[in-house]
Amino acid sequence: MNAIKDATGQAIWAGFNGKYGFEVVERDDGFVVGGTTSPYFSEFKDWLPHEKKAIKYVSGKVLDIGCGAGKHAKYLQDKKFDVTAIDVSPLAIKVCKKRGLKKAQVLTVEEVTHLKTKFDTVLLLGNNWGVLQNFKKAQKVLSDLLKITSDEAVIIAESSDQTKQLDAEQIEYQKQNLKKGRMPGQRRIRIRYRIYCSDWFDYLGVSKTEMEKILKNTGWKLKKYFDSERSSFIALIEKE
Repeated sequence: MNAIKDATGQAIWAGFNGKYGFEVVERDDGFVVGGTTSPYFSEFKDWLPHEKKAIKYVSGKVLDIGCGAGKHAKYLQDKKFDVTAIDVSPLAIKVCKKRGLKKAQVLTVEEVTHLKTKFDTVLLLGNNWGVLQNFKKAQKVLSDLLKITSDEAVIIAESSDQTKQLDAEQIEYQKQNLKKGRMPGQRRIRIRYRIYCSDWFDYLGVSKTEMEKILKNTGWKLKKYFDSERSSFIALIEKE
């Protein structure tokens, strides 16, 4: 990823250096939403209750996919866990290293089989179930994660349930997705920060029912959920 396309990384880098970092998420129908990058750096005491509950189920060697500024990875490393943090953003990984993460590298979710460690916990927190993009790709990534995890491994994954987004723009977008044969919560987006702009990519939000359909025949199964007061939830997923 070249620097001009690393919008999230540039925003995180700004926040790390004491400037105002923010992201604008632009959807392909023109809908936009924005927010500060401060949540990327939040301390455990400021995490939402469902995050605090879910993180207790981490064990062994940890893979943090889409680590951002390393919020979860740094917390776990400080708790003496062996954590490998990956992200597509070179600047996000640079921030992670400057914050003291020992194992952080630029890697996409499609490249996880390049890792030679057997992991006991895989994190997809911060709504990072979204990086699985669509039904078919999600099942492929889950199959890849089988290969690099131990027999007792778990995935701790957070998703935003788009079926709970009931304003008119969201409902219409979901209807159009269904007409195109896409999942309702499959969003085509790009990230902007100042002059920086990412390529377009798909980001997947699912309901609990949709997540369970994706998990079928992947070698993984749902163990329990951690609900939030928002549209997001965290799933604890284990091997069958």
